[in-house]
Amino acid sequence: MENKWIQKYEEVKDILVCPTDLESYFTTNEIAGQQLETMEIGNVSLPFGKIVVRDPLVALNANQSPYFVQAPIGNFPVTISVVKSEDWGDRYAVVKVEFTKEKPVIYREALVGIEELEDVTEDDYFGFGVDAGLGCITDAEVLPFVDIFIDEINVENVYDDYFAGLFAQNYKDNPKNQREAGDWINWKVPNTEYQIPMFASGFGDGTYPVYFGYDANEEICGLYIQFIDIELALSEEGDEDDYEDDDSDDEPENFVFPKD
Repeated sequence: MENKWIQKYEEVKDILVCPTDLESYFTTNEIAGQQLETMEIGNVSLPFGKIVVRDPLVALNANQSPYFVQAPIGNFPVTISVVKSEDWGDRYAVVKVEFTKEKPVIYREALVGIEELEDVTEDDYFGFGVDAGLGCITDAEVLPFVDIFIDEINVENVYDDYFAGLFAQNYKDNPKNQREAGDWINWKVPNTEYQIPMFASGFGDGTYPVYFGYDANEEICGLYIQFIDIELALSEEGDEDDYEDDDSDDEPENFVFPKD
């Protein structure tokens, strides 16, 4: 990472912040008239604190660059804030990795270290792309083990031939806040102890921001993936009708782990 980029980041890091108090999605039962419920899905393994957040079916491989900020090392609980909407159905609004019990006072966007930071404004974010309706959290040092396993099973379609069964079984075991095909799993990479939580991505495909939460002492206390800003989605700017006919209920098809 170039010093020039770091210098620019220091200049703009307080611009690339989330205007929403993301922790409120886990401490209140309702936002803008929409009911919320929290759901714990187990731990994520971060053996080196090199966090990667990606769509696990289309953009996850051993060459994936982690966020440049060093995260705590260990196994940390993952919780999902579920919005219980009559119009949208049950949707995953925010996913949180809790590093400490401290309350975040600011949320700065998680970046890799190659983003173009010139002329960024308060309305900008970079985020990660979703093309198969899923997101996941892992450590960059875990990814080689994922590649090894995918190579070993040698299937034509990694979702249809492997993951679909795991998602469907998890629905049977934990039907609350899921559709029948399954909306989340906490996958333990075979032949390892590493856990990778995978989960449906809010309104489906798109680009979603990720933030590190910092406490009053400027220490990292959590990681937050923002799939839905409820107030924005309900506003005229958000135009909730845009989401009523989305295709996020469809199962992902023909996606594999890219090797390039």
